[in-house]
Amino acid sequence: MFKNFPPAVWATAFAAFVAFMGIGVVDPILPLIGRSMGATPSQVEWLFTSYIAIMALAMLVSGVLGTRLGGKRTMLLGLGLVVIFATCSGLSPNIAILAMFRGGWGLGNAFFTSTALAIIVGLSTGGMGPAITLYEAALGLGIASGPLLGGALGSVSWRDPFFGTASLMAIGFVATWRLVKEPPTREASRTARDIFRALKNGPVLTNALIGLTYSYAFFTILAYSPLTLGHLSALTLGVTYFFWGVLVAISSVLVVNWLLRRMHPVTILSWNLPFLVVLFIFAGMMPGHRLLYIVVITGFFCGISNALFTTLAMEVSPYSRSISSGAYNFVRWSGAALAPILSGFIGQEWGMTVPFYVAAAILLVGLSFLMARGGFLKQSLAKHASSAPSTG
Repeated sequence: MFKNFPPAVWATAFAAFVAFMGIGVVDPILPLIGRSMGATPSQVEWLFTSYIAIMALAMLVSGVLGTRLGGKRTMLLGLGLVVIFATCSGLSPNIAILAMFRGGWGLGNAFFTSTALAIIVGLSTGGMGPAITLYEAALGLGIASGPLLGGALGSVSWRDPFFGTASLMAIGFVATWRLVKEPPTREASRTARDIFRALKNGPVLTNALIGLTYSYAFFTILAYSPLTLGHLSALTLGVTYFFWGVLVAISSVLVVNWLLRRMHPVTILSWNLPFLVVLFIFAGMMPGHRLLYIVVITGFFCGISNALFTTLAMEVSPYSRSISSGAYNFVRWSGAALAPILSGFIGQEWGMTVPFYVAAAILLVGLSFLMARGGFLKQSLAKHASSAPSTG
């Protein structure tokens, strides 16, 4: 499989690894930031909500920008912004300024991540399946490594994880600049209206809306649950979310490929999401140290969902890679943006484990939608598979 990935693909995958590392690097230091800045849980959660909300809005133009500037320039712009705003985050004097800089970080990440998948798919020679697997591996390993880096550096100072991420992203910038090239077939120029036009397509919108409910649940675990484990040290939290991320990586790369050889992706999702609903209910029932184990276990099922939703986003859509990715990510990141701030407010007002019940209920809505529209997604997937050219 490795021969299908030229150096440009590996450079993009490395940069994607660091980009996703930046999402989770804040996890183990959330309680520490809250104590250092005298911030409430809902105020601390703005560090994720501002980041993700700006990412969601930027998805409206990031795919379009990729077709105008080219994938490489768009990725370099995104990586450069992350380096700048990650550094500024480490220099922030208060929670409001830090949340603002995290929003700028989210802008850079949006420009990069929406284009990275298109570049990896476009430059790989083994077809879409292995390319998406590589992308999901970078995502999973990045999410796993972020908390570990944050916990290790955060045990010294909460500012150090931001500086560490900026340094790694600078390396990714240089690797992208030196090694990445444009795919041989460049997509035609698009406008933001193409994103909304794509969302009028039934299968595209269906997958994106179900992905929205899943993303809400995913970021309840990633962005909110560290506050419920605030009695643990930054390093212990880092190790906890490292193991969670390892399960995300293993299941999104190895387990999903094994399952896809035996079942339809929609069928796998219809079995996978109920397990997550049950785990979120258990998380609401098990405060304290027992919650730690539930959080880690969810990583296995989150990895499966991540890979399947990404695959469906690209394969049920009749549109270009950048437009398909931009439409899906705009909707699903909108759900992700709500999770941290809403969970922080609910936990602050009604109890720290109540947000897990809310996430279970929202995910149950998505599961119901999947059961009702799963046949529709299967038909669309079969239609595009039969019309796709053979990759040899």
